[in-house]
Amino acid sequence: MKAPRHLFLSLLFIFFSPTPTAAKEIGICYGQVANNLPSPAEVVHLLKTNGISKIRLFNTEPTILQSLSGTGIDLMIGVPNEILPSLDNPDSAAGWLQTNILSIISADQIKYIAVGNEIFLKDQYYTPYLVPALRNLYEVLQTLHLQDKIKLSSPQAASVLSTSFPPSLGAFDSYLLPEMRQLLQFLQETQAPFMANIYPFFTYANNPRYVSLEYALGGSGPPEQDSGLEYNSLFDAAVDAFVAAMEREGFAGIPVTVTETGWPTAGNDAAGLDKAMAYNGNIIRQTVNGVGTPKRPGVGLEVFLFGLFDENQKGGEEYEQHFGIFSVNGVKAYNISFV
Repeated sequence: MKAPRHLFLSLLFIFFSPTPTAAKEIGICYGQVANNLPSPAEVVHLLKTNGISKIRLFNTEPTILQSLSGTGIDLMIGVPNEILPSLDNPDSAAGWLQTNILSIISADQIKYIAVGNEIFLKDQYYTPYLVPALRNLYEVLQTLHLQDKIKLSSPQAASVLSTSFPPSLGAFDSYLLPEMRQLLQFLQETQAPFMANIYPFFTYANNPRYVSLEYALGGSGPPEQDSGLEYNSLFDAAVDAFVAAMEREGFAGIPVTVTETGWPTAGNDAAGLDKAMAYNGNIIRQTVNGVGTPKRPGVGLEVFLFGLFDENQKGGEEYEQHFGIFSVNGVKAYNISFV
């Protein structure tokens, strides 16, 4: 007898729904848009000395991959946006993956390959290439029996949401929906996370009259009420807005990995050492304790802080150069623990 459709959908929801997970180790982004950074070997020493066992790389710089090889540090490795058009078939994807990653570092150290970064809004030229590149790389990983070890996804800016407040009304920009649905379908099929770059700093800096500093930092300010849930953290609200947006499109249960978040120490009135220490400290405690968010309590959230060092060659606003948790000589910019 054919099972009722509603039963099938219920089972599918259970299969893909996140279940409570153990606490996560915090990850850190290792950006390199600077001309004064320590050597890769010095960076590895810094990571190990501070108990940092998970980092995000934005490209496949071979000297950095070589230095990380054999260290036991887990990696998220980025595929630059401009590479995507060349990954137009499984053979080209296999060649690129072998040459730029697998010939340099063991697959055992690779947790994620982040295919592109904020393509849907920042680099729309590459949008048509994203999901085909993901599928071609996935086919290669299947051939190598690595599809369960290495997950593929693509970090998106928080601005892909047209509505993010209150979190329960989270919705993707309708202009992006055709491509977004293709991405979500891929993530659901491959049981990979949705990757989001989330910066409460930007929201607070642009709206200080309407967003309290305590709420932006994730402190103990008066909670915001939404559909029976309480939020005292703009970060939590942003994550749950993504969850609601995915549910709205019929993709409940896809986990969220926050691939960038942080607070600058200088370059803006809203920046500062004390604020960066408070914000990043709150994020670390939430992550390592497996707190989750109001919509997904107890579901450990994976987070990568931005970033290791100030990057003195980044363009844009002055604060873009001041997200470093460490100075280039390896000293912490402020007192913070990663465990």
